Amino acid sequence: MLKRTEVIVASAVLALVMYTMGLSVLASFQASRTVSNTGSVKTVGVGVYWDSGCTSPVSSIPWGMLDPGSRKNATCYIRNEGNSVSTLSMYTSNWNPSSASSYITLSWNYGGQSISPGGVVKVTFTLSISASINGITSFSFDITIIGSG
Repeated sequence: MLKRTEVIVASAVLALVMYTMGLSVLASFQASRTVSNTGSVKTVGVGVYWDSGCTSPVSSIPWGMLDPGSRKNATCYIRNEGNSVSTLSMYTSNWNPSSASSYITLSWNYGGQSISPGGVVKVTFTLSISASINGITSFSFDITIIGSG
């Protein structure tokens, strides 16, 4: 028969083991629900820059680590580098994995205004991750911005 102190020690060890296992399961669950990305930026007739003076070009947007249900903003400046007044359009492509586009959306606050040649407009892109995203731990996609008019 076990002595009282042995029972207490055995119970404490069992509780510690259960606690440690619980933390391990929780940590692995959280790690598998975080997603990362860098979106490549392609342009036609416009330039995309980090600064209003258009001296620091954007080739990709480093979104960093994102949690399900989260949103992240990136502010850029888009300059009309063509010869005529333009309006902008934006689309995404080349999603990897392809299922990521079902859970992740990119939007912007561009209002459709005309941009004169050499004109610059400040735009905020918003990347939104669905709270129901599952099985995706990293992703990539291309952002294409077109100036036409």
